[in-house]
Amino acid sequence: MELFSLAGKKALVTGASRGIGRAIAVGFARAGADVAVLARSAPELDALAAEIRELGRAAVALSCDVTDAADIEAAVARALAELGALDVLVNNAGGPLFNAPFLEIRPEGWSRALELNLTSVVGFCQAAGAHMVKRGSGSVINVDSIGADHPGPLVAPYCAAKAAVVNLTATLAQEWGPAGVRVNAIAPGWVRTEINRRVYDRDRDAVAVRIPLRRWGEPEDVVGVAVWLASDASAYVTGAHIPVDGGIGVVAPQAPAGPTGG
Repeated sequence: MELFSLAGKKALVTGASRGIGRAIAVGFARAGADVAVLARSAPELDALAAEIRELGRAAVALSCDVTDAADIEAAVARALAELGALDVLVNNAGGPLFNAPFLEIRPEGWSRALELNLTSVVGFCQAAGAHMVKRGSGSVINVDSIGADHPGPLVAPYCAAKAAVVNLTATLAQEWGPAGVRVNAIAPGWVRTEINRRVYDRDRDAVAVRIPLRRWGEPEDVVGVAVWLASDASAYVTGAHIPVDGGIGVVAPQAPAGPTGG
């Protein structure tokens, strides 16, 4: 079981104030890691950092706009300064921002969605990845969505961005593998988070009946895979794109369509 321990590891989790990001941050701390948690909401981050410290681990709360390149650089620099290193990066921040038919999406709306769901991932990978490559070790975990492989209507920019994250994951796995840095992705399905609240309140039973496990996921359902990818137990795994979706990814068509992950 020592292979699954994160004792001594230092992690940075974006989009950590709630949902999947929060669950992963707490899961990392329970597994022994010190964790820098990042989001825009300072009060929620402070509460999360306090919870991590109660588990006996160090915590750093980083308020950051992930669509701002300067904010990303400053946040990673502070995480490195306070934790001393970064062994794990979890790119979880993201969301659909809006639902709209493709022909009604304005250029600025498309750009905002890609900045949040793709460009931010690029920024964190460049800032934290430079440190990891130089050290010769590290694990990057990109949280995308089943929407990357099973896109639906009304969320075109979100699904396109998540598909690009999968492609980026595979590219970086090849570039950084020789340096000892692993890059993988997790694709959550219908998880009961704030992002999916509207669909859950309206169609939870209709969605659940299409999922082979016959239930919605909880944020905690993603934690095990994240801990595995962060730990030495997955030392020979890179470039993987792992669905955590109750099996809905093997069901066609996916219905109803909409946002997942985050």
